[in-house]
Order: sequence, then structure tokens, then C-alpha cells
Amino acid sequence: MLSEKSRPVIEATLPLVGSRIGAITPNFYARLFAAHPELLDGVFSRSNQRSGNQQQALAGSIAAFATHLVNNPGTLPETVLSRIAHRHASLGITEPQYQVVYEHLFAAIAEDLAEVITPEIAEAWTEVYWLMADALIKLEKGLYASQANDKMWMPWRVAAKTPAGAGSMTFTLEPADDTPVTEALPGQYISVKVTLPEGLRQVRQYSLSGEAGTSRSFTTKLDDGGEVSPVLHNSVQVGDVLEISNPYGEITLKDGDGPVVLASAGIGCTPTASILRSLAEAGSGRQVLVLHAESTLDSWALRSQMTDDVERLDGAELQLWLEQPVAGAKEGFMSLREVDLPADASLYLCGPLPFMKNIRNEAINAGIPATRIHYEVFGPDIWLAS
Repeated sequence: MLSEKSRPVIEATLPLVGSRIGAITPNFYARLFAAHPELLDGVFSRSNQRSGNQQQALAGSIAAFATHLVNNPGTLPETVLSRIAHRHASLGITEPQYQVVYEHLFAAIAEDLAEVITPEIAEAWTEVYWLMADALIKLEKGLYASQANDKMWMPWRVAAKTPAGAGSMTFTLEPADDTPVTEALPGQYISVKVTLPEGLRQVRQYSLSGEAGTSRSFTTKLDDGGEVSPVLHNSVQVGDVLEISNPYGEITLKDGDGPVVLASAGIGCTPTASILRSLAEAGSGRQVLVLHAESTLDSWALRSQMTDDVERLDGAELQLWLEQPVAGAKEGFMSLREVDLPADASLYLCGPLPFMKNIRNEAINAGIPATRIHYEVFGPDIWLAS
């Protein structure tokens, strides 16, 4: 835990460092990639660098971690650390890379705060960094050890490539070698690595959208702003071999018999569809409320799968919101104020960040405890880290 020596220093300097960390992180990444350009080949996302998402994620994580140490002495922000550890493990982050990050991050901090930083301040923030790094290293080692194999990337062959709504595609994979397969849990994701036309390898995480277990299928949207999905849509064909990671992600269906609410928007339906499929396959008797929002009915990537699975469950109900409504759907954007939420429900949430922020706030206002709200974020989530 944060030492008594460092705590008052962090508390006093957190407003300054927090206000500057968003400017510090671009300098850090520039330094990092200048010294280690290989990290842009198959580890860091070039599109996330261009958009600033990676910088925001790092800045938010550091600020949230330091704030937690100050406000909650003796504890760690386990939820935030778990989410980061799963993401790191899906990219194959290794322990030595934390030293590399430390070197270039603190050089960027020292440059930006050159007029105010002292040895005492540098020592305190070094302690914060290594508390966070050591916690993540421990979690990531456990995640690696829990897999059925010791490989980061495995070859899987594309068995089917199926259109899934306007602009979306579902890829069904089968193992291309005899590597032991880790059983995936409903709601988890895999990393997929592709080679861009210029030869650079890039990675993106995709939620498993069909049955979990030892099968692998994921659904992508072409215009998601990244560089991996266009390659998958336009270049990858049935019979091609993709490199994928083991499954990761802590947002999985919890055991129990209480009501389940699955709320999603757009391509965010992929993890909730996987959870819904697992409930249908198990013949679950739980009350299940499926809430989904789309721009148009044709855009709903997993419409057939989800509606079929709702029909298979006696205790399931579907509510749909469309910006261009059709009969049986509500008009506009999803709001829980229009929903009769089951008592003691657990909420699973995925979609664009503004959507999730709004629905999470509405759920809390409706009486669902934050501990029963589970969400998957593929991007910076500063607003959820506090």
C-alpha cells in the first residue's frame, strides 16, 4: 500500500499531475515508440494512438489509481486493475515491459513538470507507478497461468464468414493446429492479429458473440474506426488462418438464479448475445430482460440469434429502441425510465461510452447497486474508474 511518507505528497500534487497527465502521455508515447518502434507492430494500436484513445486510457488509469490510494488507504481499486490486466494479457504484455514504460513515462513527467518536480515528488509518484505495475504483473501472471496452453498467439482457420446486419460480419473459427483450447466464458473476448497492406501487424479485441466453450465466433462492424476490421471484412476469406489470443475479460455471467438484464447498443450486443446464448443453451429458468438500441432494424448485427434465443427462454423478454422505428419497437434512444426493471436484477452493459454512462446512471438511480452493474469497455473509461 502507499507509504505514509508518500501519501501526503501524492495528495498535495495529485491535482497538478492529474491536470497535466493528459498532456504528459502523448509525450510519453512519442518517447516510447521512438525508442521501441517494434511495439507498434502487433502490440499497440496505431488507430488508438491517432485518435488519442490510448493516451486517455493511460492518463485515466494512473489518475484513478492514485486517487484511490489517497481516498482509500490500505486497498487497491480491484475492478479497474482487473479490467486492465485482462486487456494486457490479451495483448501478451510481459513483466519487463513495465520497466520500459516506467523509463519513458517518468522522463515525460520530468520534462513537463520540470519547474516544480522535486526528488520527493518523483519518489512518491514512482511508488504509485510500481504499486500499480506490481499489482498488474501479479494479476497477469495468474491470467496466463489459468490458460490451457502457454502460447500468446494461436492459429485458427476461418470456417465461415457470414453477413450479420448492415455493415457487420460474423467470423466462425476452428483450430488450425493441436494447441490445447481454453474454454471461453460467455461475455469474454479474444484479440485478433492481422497484417495491414503495408506489412504492419495490428491487434484488436472482439467479444465472442456466439456459443462460448471451445468454439470461437466473433462479429465485427466495418466502420468501427479501426484498421483491423476492414482487413477482416475485405481481405480475409473462408479457409484463411488468423492469429488469435486465448479468451480474456472479467465481465462474464455470474452464477445464481436472480434476474438478468442485458442492455446493449449497436455492435455492443456481441457480449450480451453470448451471455444470452449461454442462458438459452442451458435452458435457464432465470428471468431475462434483453434491452437493445440501434439506428435501424437492418443494422442490428445479431438480430436473428438474439430474437431466437429470447424465444427459447420461457422467462425472457426483449425490448428494442430504434432511431428509425418499426412496429413493435420504441422510438429514439434507450432509457431505463421506460423499463420496469426486475427487483434484485444484475445488469450487463455494453455499447458506446456515452450510452453506457447514461444507462449506468439510470440503473443506479433506479436502485440497482453499482456492484451488480457489469460493463465491458473497449476504450478509455475514466468516468467509470472512480
